Amino acid sequence: MKIALYDDGKLGLVQNGMVHDVSAALAVLPAADKPWMAERGDPLIRHLEQLQPAILAALPGSSAKPVAEARFLSPVQRPSKIIGVPVNYHEHVAEAETDVATFSDRFRGSIEQQGFFLKAVSALVGPGEGIALRFPDRRNDHEMELGVVIGHTASNIGVDEALSVIAGYAIALDMVVRGPEDRSLRKSGDSFAVLGPWLVSADEVADPQALDFFLQVNGELRQASNTSRMIMTIAEQIAYASRFYTLLPGDIIMTGTCEGVGPVTPGDTITCGIAGVADMTVAIHPAFADKRVLK
Repeated sequence: MKIALYDDGKLGLVQNGMVHDVSAALAVLPAADKPWMAERGDPLIRHLEQLQPAILAALPGSSAKPVAEARFLSPVQRPSKIIGVPVNYHEHVAEAETDVATFSDRFRGSIEQQGFFLKAVSALVGPGEGIALRFPDRRNDHEMELGVVIGHTASNIGVDEALSVIAGYAIALDMVVRGPEDRSLRKSGDSFAVLGPWLVSADEVADPQALDFFLQVNGELRQASNTSRMIMTIAEQIAYASRFYTLLPGDIIMTGTCEGVGPVTPGDTITCGIAGVADMTVAIHPAFADKRVLK
């Protein structure tokens, strides 16, 4: 099942190039008695198992539009955390080591020695919202990744059970501004965590460790690899992360990027895809320059 949030927040089911409005299914979600004390994690993902039959029930007679005409939001809206996995492809390790001026030499050693990093949840957007560059005078890079969305609460679990807690998969762009600051800060700018265009339920992906993926900028191929080339597997990532903190429904793991990361500037267009998951296009917006105090 391919589940999306699109346009003004409609719940969508994607089938055969069309997105169907199945928002009526949201009626099965429980209302919180005390919204200010709601359970942590994403409510849609937390209740996905009961939501799926309601989505199918809402499908007959639903309105639909072509996927190309929809503005896709992130299929996850309220993750408790976005987890990043550093330099998880050998070719990207080599790339970083040969260009210290760009990638710096602050982070060395194995993934376990470096540790995972966190991106601010406020960085999360869908592909239809695009990416805005707050620091256009600095180098801003794309990093194409498989996004894993956690479906069940899990803590201190083993590798052998790790894949069972996955709700589904999506394309993830782990955007970064290069510079001397801590990695988590440079990767947490507004719109620097793109997820979408929809969530593909875990049962539709036979082997997440064997997926081809690619990224182009303005039609130029920049990145292309396969998830089989990861240094730390998806199951190992989930187990490792769960040793440090409880994983909650809707938590997102950006599983690492391959070689070929490169700069983008306002006006560029990113096109990317993962076999069996989705393709998506994301616009790079002009520099973020306004000053706002919202009351």
